[in-house]
Amino acid sequence: MSPLSVPPLLPVVAIKRHRFVIDGAGITTLVAASGCPADCKWCLNPFCRDGSARSVDYTPERLLEAVRQDHLYYLASGGGICFGGGESLLHAAFIHAFRQICDPSWKLTAETALCADCSELLQVIDDIDLFIIDIKDMNPRIYRDYTGLDPSLMRNNLKLLLSCGLQERIKVRVPHIPDYNTPEDVEQSVQELRSMGIADIEVFSYVRRG
Repeated sequence: MSPLSVPPLLPVVAIKRHRFVIDGAGITTLVAASGCPADCKWCLNPFCRDGSARSVDYTPERLLEAVRQDHLYYLASGGGICFGGGESLLHAAFIHAFRQICDPSWKLTAETALCADCSELLQVIDDIDLFIIDIKDMNPRIYRDYTGLDPSLMRNNLKLLLSCGLQERIKVRVPHIPDYNTPEDVEQSVQELRSMGIADIEVFSYVRRG
């Protein structure tokens, strides 16, 4: 980074320590940031999407100071930092800059719906050890109804990861979403993902509110 360049900032809404086998391997620290283009009806963190949460801007150096206290935990367990939110790939420049200064043994995970431009994905493709991808549904109509987005962006980014031979660094989560997809829809999504070469797939159900 040149002396005159401005470091990327991450609008952090939460830092959660000592998460075990939830956001990647080993003990991880979840760093949740605001910003997401999707309008998911069952969004677990709507405050990350609509800007209602108070965020604090972190530089890569400031985040490193905040999380390095758990360095020994990361080393002992094979863990590290998980970037979530929100759509983590919107902050690709920050993640890339953080990778340059953090301990190289730390595992970096991105929780993502792949709702970002492919240029942002390419910026961190060599920095991320595990992509935890929330696929909603592979049916274009269901995906559009639920997220409000065109599914082509997600699909193209997923194909990009696979074309780079990163199957072993991909975990896909496919939810059953009441009022939007059926167990049969979920199974069709799983079968399509498996046909693409993805082996690590988690199926789960959203719990209806109220």
